[in-house]
Amino acid sequence: MQFSPLALALIGLLLAAWVAGAAGLMIAAASKARAAEGSRKAARRMARMIDEAPAIPLLVRADGRIEASERLAGWLGLPKLPQYLSELDGGTSARGLSGAQLAELSGLVNRTQKTAAPFRMALTPPGSQRSLAVRGALADPQVSPGGAALLWIFDFSESESELSRLRAEASRAKSDFSALVGLIEAAPLPMWFRGPDARLKLVNKAYVAAVGADSADAVVEAQTELIEPVDGLSAAAVATQAAQQKRPIERIVATTIGGMRRSMRVSDLPLGEEGVAGYAVDIEELEEQAREFRAFREAQRQMLDQLSVGVAQFGADRKLVSANQPFRRTFAMGRDAAEGTEFERFLREAREAGRTPEVRDFPGWRSERIEWFASGEPIEEAWPLGDGTHLRVVGQPMPDGGLVLIAEDRTESLALSATRDTLLRTRTATFDSLFEALAVFAPDGHMQLWNRRFAGAWGLAPEEIDGHPTADEFVAKLESHLARPAQAKAIGEIVRGATLDRKQTGGRVALTDGRTLEIAGVPLPDGNGLLTVLDITDSQKAEDALRERNEALEAADEVKTRFLANMSYEFRVPLTSISGFAELLEAGVAGDLTPQGHEYVAAIIESVKRLTDQVENVLDLSQSEAGLLPLAPEKLDLMPFVTKVVREREAAILGGGLSLDLRGGQTVKVEADPHQLGRAIGQVLDNAIAATPRGGKILVDLSRKSDGVRIVVSDNGKGMSRDELRRALEGLRTGPDGRPERRQGLGIPLARQLVEAHGGSLELLSRRGEGTTATILIP
Repeated sequence: MQFSPLALALIGLLLAAWVAGAAGLMIAAASKARAAEGSRKAARRMARMIDEAPAIPLLVRADGRIEASERLAGWLGLPKLPQYLSELDGGTSARGLSGAQLAELSGLVNRTQKTAAPFRMALTPPGSQRSLAVRGALADPQVSPGGAALLWIFDFSESESELSRLRAEASRAKSDFSALVGLIEAAPLPMWFRGPDARLKLVNKAYVAAVGADSADAVVEAQTELIEPVDGLSAAAVATQAAQQKRPIERIVATTIGGMRRSMRVSDLPLGEEGVAGYAVDIEELEEQAREFRAFREAQRQMLDQLSVGVAQFGADRKLVSANQPFRRTFAMGRDAAEGTEFERFLREAREAGRTPEVRDFPGWRSERIEWFASGEPIEEAWPLGDGTHLRVVGQPMPDGGLVLIAEDRTESLALSATRDTLLRTRTATFDSLFEALAVFAPDGHMQLWNRRFAGAWGLAPEEIDGHPTADEFVAKLESHLARPAQAKAIGEIVRGATLDRKQTGGRVALTDGRTLEIAGVPLPDGNGLLTVLDITDSQKAEDALRERNEALEAADEVKTRFLANMSYEFRVPLTSISGFAELLEAGVAGDLTPQGHEYVAAIIESVKRLTDQVENVLDLSQSEAGLLPLAPEKLDLMPFVTKVVREREAAILGGGLSLDLRGGQTVKVEADPHQLGRAIGQVLDNAIAATPRGGKILVDLSRKSDGVRIVVSDNGKGMSRDELRRALEGLRTGPDGRPERRQGLGIPLARQLVEAHGGSLELLSRRGEGTTATILIP
């Protein structure tokens, strides 16, 4: 059969269309197969992703059936996932959910299924440390139609632990922050905080009190600064510098707190981008202590400079810290030897200056002295120097590893010790060579020292006091040697008084051998007592003889006194009688007298008068020498008194052709016996009148001086030589044959006795051919 070309074309077209359709179906089938395979892969991947996801979906249908991954059974501790929600209750076993948890979950699911309200809750399966978070919502109809609820269950056990830890840390941080804030508020020192702009944001109570503000808010609002600007920099500027440099800045400034200037140590601490914190520590007391310490150290150095002992201190680094002037002088340290000199260098320079002992191995000797720093005890040495100086050197280690070196120049003390030894030996030799017997007793009563005469003076053997007996033992040994044993107690009292009572006492004792001893207890400056014993047997005998002679002299003096009294009566009565009878004869009681008789009577009266005066002079002189001259002192105006005495001798002055010049003040007064003082001045005037030739001149001068009243009587007469002046002062003396002899009269001696009886003195100055000057001084 043949087909037409049109049919063939149609057949071809149909076949082509069929092939094309088949090819298209094949391609579509292949695409769907690939799509289905991709969907299966995607479903498996999604299921795997859901299995590996931190949340597990749980679909709860309206009838209570559940669909979920088996992982949820593992989270709940179940062997397999049940079919219904109510079967999640584990009962009494520690699996699944507790009844309360399941009831709460069921209620929330039912509410969501009915109202489409989402919910959230947290579950912790019993007996498990796992924490589950449940988020529930109404499921999409495409997921499950019919009002199912879709629950997403998250395991946030690790998150919960982290959250618990973070909560604990937050709570602890909050507590620490509160404590820190409380601590800052209660801190006794001002503290503050500045923001990045260096403005105050927070201050504590101490800051508020320091600036005298009402509250912290007032301080922050007013930006009241505690620290004053220093060198043009305010506190805020310094805080800005600390923030820029990102390092703390500490400084010491002075500020006013409570009206007082205080030294403060201010610190600004940058806190990153938050701001700058600051605090101020009051160091005024520390500064005051530092000033006091510096003053104390300076005073200590000045005090050490005043000592005679050299003191130097070396630090733990073996360098010189300080040395006083005596130490520098002792070791000839120059001005360049300042503080910081090493100990080794000090010893080397001291050796070069000759201030260390001469040793053969100086390095070894120096090494031994360096070991003093590590010694635990003080070390003392004697350093004899080449120039004869002896040093006592003490090395005192210090707790800080340093060393105090003390140097004392003992040259003088050693010389004094040698001198002391010499003096002790000299004292011992002197004690032994003294005529007195001596013994020294200590305050405890023991006999310490005695000389060789002491035992013999008491009649004791030297061996009896060799054992340094006590005073009581010594006194007990003396009782048998005393004429009166009771005097032994008195000897003990003398020793006790010299040692304990510190008073000097004495006495006399008689021994059985007839000797008499004079004893005395003398306290010594060192607290001991000295007992001196002197044999006065011979002097006692001489004293007895003198006493007998004195008694005889007293008897003779008594006889002399009676003699003077009798002679006064025996002389004056006859003279008075002769004078009276002569006056009667002259008056004509016995009849008229011839002219020659009148001359005789006048001569008798004149002679009696002169004899009466001489008798008065002799008696007064005798009484004055015997100390029996009676005085009746009274207040006298000296000028009128002397004028009266001169007037009594006016006739003699005019008769001798003399002139008298009386000088003196009217206010000169004296305390004296007018009768006796008048006689003394009269005797001196009489001698001046008698010694002045016609035409001569006599001067009487009265004056008051610092030592008393002076009466000067001078003349320009013939004067006296030295021998004549001596004889005039002697007056009446006993001659070689035992008879009294007259020497120049009794006027001057009597006048001197009368003046001396008033406590004054009489001085005579005379030169041959120039005259005589008599000076009477009455205090």
